[in-house]
Amino acid sequence: MGSSGDVNWKLEDHPKLPKGKTIGLIVLDGWGESEPDQYNCIHKAPTPAMDSLKNGRPDTWRLIKAHGTAVGLPSEDDMGNSEVGHNALGAGRIYAQGAKLVDLALESGKIYEDEGFKYISEAFEKGTVHLIGLLSDGGVHSRLDQVQLLLKGFAERGAKRIRVHILTDGRDVLDGSSVGFVETLESELAELRSKGVDAQVASGGGRMYVTMDRYENDWTVVKRGWDAQVLGEAPHKFKNALEAVKKLRAEPKANDQYLPPFVIVDDSGKAVGPIVDGDAVVTFNFRADRMVMLAKALEYEDFDKFDRVRVPKIRYAGMLQYDGELKLPSHYLVSPPLIDRTSGEYLAHNGVRTFACSETVKFGHVTFFWNGNRSGYFNEKLEKYVEIPSDSGISFNEQPKMKALEIAEKARDAILSGNFDQVRVNLPNGDMVGHTGDLDATVVACEAADVAVRMILDAIEKVGGIYVVTADHGNAEDMVKRDKAGKPALDKEGKLQILTSHTLKPVPIAIGGPGLSAGVRFRQDLDTPGLANVAATVMNLHGFVAPGDYEPSLIEVVDK
Repeated sequence: MGSSGDVNWKLEDHPKLPKGKTIGLIVLDGWGESEPDQYNCIHKAPTPAMDSLKNGRPDTWRLIKAHGTAVGLPSEDDMGNSEVGHNALGAGRIYAQGAKLVDLALESGKIYEDEGFKYISEAFEKGTVHLIGLLSDGGVHSRLDQVQLLLKGFAERGAKRIRVHILTDGRDVLDGSSVGFVETLESELAELRSKGVDAQVASGGGRMYVTMDRYENDWTVVKRGWDAQVLGEAPHKFKNALEAVKKLRAEPKANDQYLPPFVIVDDSGKAVGPIVDGDAVVTFNFRADRMVMLAKALEYEDFDKFDRVRVPKIRYAGMLQYDGELKLPSHYLVSPPLIDRTSGEYLAHNGVRTFACSETVKFGHVTFFWNGNRSGYFNEKLEKYVEIPSDSGISFNEQPKMKALEIAEKARDAILSGNFDQVRVNLPNGDMVGHTGDLDATVVACEAADVAVRMILDAIEKVGGIYVVTADHGNAEDMVKRDKAGKPALDKEGKLQILTSHTLKPVPIAIGGPGLSAGVRFRQDLDTPGLANVAATVMNLHGFVAPGDYEPSLIEVVDK
């Protein structure tokens, strides 16, 4: 596997840094930097290895950004994730992700040329195409203008019957704004009807009560959506969506986020848009976390989270692929960015021997995503990728040490073998256990990851090598939801609200080891460096100058 084209793969020698040093490159998954308190599981855990890299080492430890624009996401409110994080770490440049990627696909028309659209469009002739997602212009999970473009594009390309299943917002936008969004949507649908397309809203509900749960917190939220969207059943029935939203909002204590599920019915009281065999379904949110559960319900044959009653044979595609590890959904309208000339490909062309290893849940991240969303080797004579099977059939908080020790042992052996110039690993513990919301287990997870780091650092010490330790995004460092003042948030019953998601925190990067040349230190002249700056840094430590269009290296060499 290799990129085509007239690329000059030869990297210039670094004027001050030697080749031939073994580099141990460690990515701690879900390991950000935050205030030390009782909800910071990294702080609570004994982490002597990571502490030793930070304390008293201002020249070789610093923080870098791992969210928002630093990883190609639209805004600073967008959490990083493992896929975009490893893309940036490996690519050395920032590529459009999320909403920005969708915008580009819609503007260019590429969205209608890719496999995802071709897959769902086969249902246009005889079936209905259903769009499900958050009706909002908040830009956090979805955007109304993208939905409008999709509706128009589908109709122009043969969709004869369209149903929209709306989820009202009030969280990323003002409460009550749902009315205006529904009016805009209804106007769009009326225009399609004037052109002969049978287009209308079929169901709805508030995002926090219908469909948009995350991290398997409450499957009844998804079931309420399923009942309305698929079965056409809900406690509230209306003739149109505007009436539905206005009347439901008029109830005491009602708000957009928690509107109960409703279906739109015809004059005979029959639901106008249940999802049935032969239909196509598109979930149009571009942000993944609150679509994954619905995607599982729509796609998985083997599903036991609730009784689906009826499982229609449909063609389902997400706006994007929501989970790269689970490959969910298997069809999507917008492909991941096409990333060329990754650091891995350059290093392979320049004779650098690479070993990459993780367990199943993150193996794709140190290989596929690191290499620009490409499978396989660049040069199988120079590379070896090892996957350690993850525990299956249990929640990760039940075995929070996961496979950290096994990953570290593989890395240690690879380093000591002398067969590799770069040994790259991902230690998943902080992220995968952090997502369970089990604070005690996450503390154990962070300690296990630190023990693994120490084993790899010791091997680097023995061979006179260099270490680079960083992370892909935050998670375990702040596991409580916070109010606007930054204090831990409580729910209506006064219980602490545990945070199971990623965070917006920066992540550490540390360099060192006996092979690090004297005078190497982190630069102070970069305003807001991020994960994409790591690739050039690693290339420098291998003794090469990075390509000119890479984000700048984090290091400089000062004469001592």
